[in-house]
Amino acid sequence: MYRIKHDALHNLSDTAAFLQTLNQLGQHPRSDVRDLFDCESELTVARAPGRLDVMGGIADYSGSLVLEMPIREATFAALQRNRSPVLRIVSLSPLREIGFEMTLDDFYTNGWPLDYQSARALFQRDSASHWASYVAGVFLALIRERGIKFQGGAQVLISSRVPEGKGVSSSAALEVSVMQAVTAAYEIDMTPREAALLCQKAENLVAGAPCGVMDQMTASCGEEGRLLALICQPAEVVESIPIADQITFCGLDSGVRHSVGGAEYGDVRAGAFMGYRMIAEVAGLEITSGDSGTVEIDDPRWRGYLANLSPSEFERDYAAHLPERINGADFLAQFQGTTDPVSRISPEREYAVRIPTSHPIYENSRVKRFGQLMSEASDERHLEFMGELMYQSHASYSACGLGSEATDLLVRLVREAGVASGLYGARITGGGSGGTVAVLCRRDAGDAIMQVANRYAEATGFQPYVFTGSSPGSAAFGVLKLRAST
Repeated sequence: MYRIKHDALHNLSDTAAFLQTLNQLGQHPRSDVRDLFDCESELTVARAPGRLDVMGGIADYSGSLVLEMPIREATFAALQRNRSPVLRIVSLSPLREIGFEMTLDDFYTNGWPLDYQSARALFQRDSASHWASYVAGVFLALIRERGIKFQGGAQVLISSRVPEGKGVSSSAALEVSVMQAVTAAYEIDMTPREAALLCQKAENLVAGAPCGVMDQMTASCGEEGRLLALICQPAEVVESIPIADQITFCGLDSGVRHSVGGAEYGDVRAGAFMGYRMIAEVAGLEITSGDSGTVEIDDPRWRGYLANLSPSEFERDYAAHLPERINGADFLAQFQGTTDPVSRISPEREYAVRIPTSHPIYENSRVKRFGQLMSEASDERHLEFMGELMYQSHASYSACGLGSEATDLLVRLVREAGVASGLYGARITGGGSGGTVAVLCRRDAGDAIMQVANRYAEATGFQPYVFTGSSPGSAAFGVLKLRAST
């Protein structure tokens, strides 16, 4: 039986459920779960929520303002240090029936920290264990970026209620919970912002998923019942906006699996950075060759971010210079590369450019107005305008090629229910191409949301999971320190 030695915030219902899970590990049918922890050393438990992308989404990698809500569903990481250099990772997910084990010595070659490309290749050898890269990658990021020399390894148990592939950032919840547990257990001083940035680096460079930073920042810095307003340049928290009492945001799962590592998201991201590279050429900015097929742009005007262009400036000076599409080989021959170290331009692929480039420019303008209206959300006209901005954002996703028939149907059903039923607007979230739809609604519109979900089930045969409620990010939660009772 584990008892709490020290804690910060542990009055959430899922926390009590996870503590019960820990106390029942001895009866677990899997031996790797039963035998993971010893009874001598303390456990460090951290928690990080998924997030509902209210506005901003894929514009984060172009420097946009984004508005994100930490959801009720969260991931727990329990960590116990050991004296050997072995890292053992076990997930309670039924999709992860086999644990993962490595030695931290594998993260060094000839005494030097392993480079990220080699680490990514290490985890890509076996697709069944690729999930562990999101956990082990946290350790490598700390080794490389902070010069941490771990004295001994760890056993790590993962338990998540954040559904995978739903566009609510299960990966960020995993990384951030592990980072919080590691830094607490090894007494590493780190701000929540720095933790989020290192988690993003682990996902981009070890797991190989080209996400922006809003997911990790929300999981780390989010506050219950508030929207995190974040300018992604690279990760500057503007404020935490309270959600007015009379409204709420919920999510409807389309049942179509979303992956940030999917080709559609990667192609749209690449297209946006290709567009920025072309705009820099037209603007006469100084451009030099960088590392690994990238370029560097001396950009005092927009500081390297597309979102800093205004829509009028873009349309007046640059839109006509961008092709609708371009072949990767032609782009590389003419422009050498982009400023994005995460995007990989394939010579064999064709990329859309103009629309992916325009999306973050217009989206940033929409998000700014939406954030301003949040303080005036008691006015029915303002709520309707906020809903219209969400519908515009959804349409822009579709224009980029990141829509789906399923999410389009959910948005259409919300629009048909309309403001009379307390539903003001909806949009696809995160990386798009399926996943979850965010809905702005009155707090008493639960019946209307269920009617939309039921109509969707009648049309598709899939009953959507409804995300409701909010919870604190990992920084606000803190950690639990547990000892086995004697």
